[in-house]
Amino acid sequence: MTKIAVVLGSTRTGRAGERVARWVVDQARQRGDADYDLVDLAQVDLPQIDQPSPPARGHYADPDTQRWARTVAAYDGYVIVTPEYNHSFPGVLKNALDRVYAEWNNKAAALVSYGMNGGVRAVEALRPVLGALQLADVAAQVTLDMRTDFTGFGAEFTPGEHQGAALEAMLDQLVSWSDALAQTRPANA
Repeated sequence: MTKIAVVLGSTRTGRAGERVARWVVDQARQRGDADYDLVDLAQVDLPQIDQPSPPARGHYADPDTQRWARTVAAYDGYVIVTPEYNHSFPGVLKNALDRVYAEWNNKAAALVSYGMNGGVRAVEALRPVLGALQLADVAAQVTLDMRTDFTGFGAEFTPGEHQGAALEAMLDQLVSWSDALAQTRPANA
């Protein structure tokens, strides 16, 4: 069965993203079309990149990077849950994306963002990074606005009814693309 990681891209204390990621996982698991796992970057706890060799070479000397490479390689696709920080996405997410290379290649990614105006600038900042990693990002996305999908500026997550339909459409595309792209990877990858 197709394996999808829901990557929680924020490690901030009291983050709204944990509630968002759990909502994504709970809704996705009801579909029965793939295996969905939460991958929380706060639990992965990657140090800043300090590898002597560029990730594209695939020589991961650091044990943290080796573990992360195995985690990334285990999935066919990814839902990246990200807040918008200063018109972009968090550094911890960039560090996780940049840390390995081939493990991301020829897979699909979907984006769930949150923030003022739904976090759309974080998504637009992420798309070229995903392209450089040879991750195909699907068009459908979920954008959660701090003013309408949360109360108390993130204290409580109350997604609008339309967000469930947006999530379904996004997951439909993600699973379809993940399945199609699996055919492009070597059987042992």
